[in-house]
Amino acid sequence: MNKFAFIIHPLELDDVARKFSWASKVPDYIVEKFVRTLPAIKASHITGIRSKTGKEVEGYFVVCPLTSEQMLKLPADKVIKKIIKAGKKAEKLGAQIIGLGAFTSVVGDKGITVAKALDVPVTTGNSYTVATAIEGTKLAARKMGHDIKKARVTVVGATGSIGRAVSLILGEDIKHLSLVARDEKKLSALQEEVLEVNPELDVSYSTDVSEAVRESQIVISASGAVKALIDADDLQPGTVVCDVARPRDVAERVGRERDDVLVIEGGIVEVPGPVNFNFNFGYPPKTSYACMAETMILTLEERFENYSLGPVLELKKVKESLKLAKKHGFKLAGLRSFERPLSEKQIALIRENAEEKMSAVF
Repeated sequence: MNKFAFIIHPLELDDVARKFSWASKVPDYIVEKFVRTLPAIKASHITGIRSKTGKEVEGYFVVCPLTSEQMLKLPADKVIKKIIKAGKKAEKLGAQIIGLGAFTSVVGDKGITVAKALDVPVTTGNSYTVATAIEGTKLAARKMGHDIKKARVTVVGATGSIGRAVSLILGEDIKHLSLVARDEKKLSALQEEVLEVNPELDVSYSTDVSEAVRESQIVISASGAVKALIDADDLQPGTVVCDVARPRDVAERVGRERDDVLVIEGGIVEVPGPVNFNFNFGYPPKTSYACMAETMILTLEERFENYSLGPVLELKKVKESLKLAKKHGFKLAGLRSFERPLSEKQIALIRENAEEKMSAVF
């Protein structure tokens, strides 16, 4: 049976405490030092992935023991060495392709150096992540009564690999697009690239997240920041936000205080077959992140090649990943918000609350 591996890491120190209970009782700096000394760890054996074609594959979760903050603050070469060691562990387990999860796909050149150092191909899973984020956003927009062609759409983290691909592909279906990132030169270059593909599109850019988001009806956020960028005061009633980032770009306060906006988690899919991850990463049985799913799909296809790597995703691969997902029975796992499923009734209530607040303003 063909095998894959997916490299994960603790997003924050609380995740370390779930594995090592003593970590919640000592100062953070001690936990941080401890984490850095750990070797790569096999977290679980993944079984039961069965395509609707009948083909089955298996895999492993391998932990690269660094938190999100450590991955961004430590020297990139040291972090990449840690990721490569996790990749070597995956190779020893028999993986024929390796997926990079969360910040392991962001550090340095987004997987290129890691792939060169390993004997098996690597993917970040970002192609299928983009495809599902767009699919989920369109679904959520329809449910909230938005005409996506007329709405102002903002992409936060637009100059990243996910944000760029979202901007270019979604730009085919909308009229108003706002690009948000920290680097104005990169934003200007992306604006030109988007206009080359979609010359009729109204495209603006900004380095101010709050200002851009306040003017938008639809937001897709994939910044790669360590802390939340979008807060409760930043959103107008009825806004749809697709948060692709891990850690989240949308503050949890939004979920508690704003009953008139729809925040969905991007890139959550249902995996075909009696899958057992043997690992709890916060989602119901049979569901995973799209980046994980891309690694599974490529294994089912026996496409043992470097697929989604580097800062520039191939748009044809984004579209291909969606076709391959459907072929094997992977699909969007409904809509979820802050790790909880959203019912039709809940979405209808959010829409009703938004309409009430909007009517009060006008």
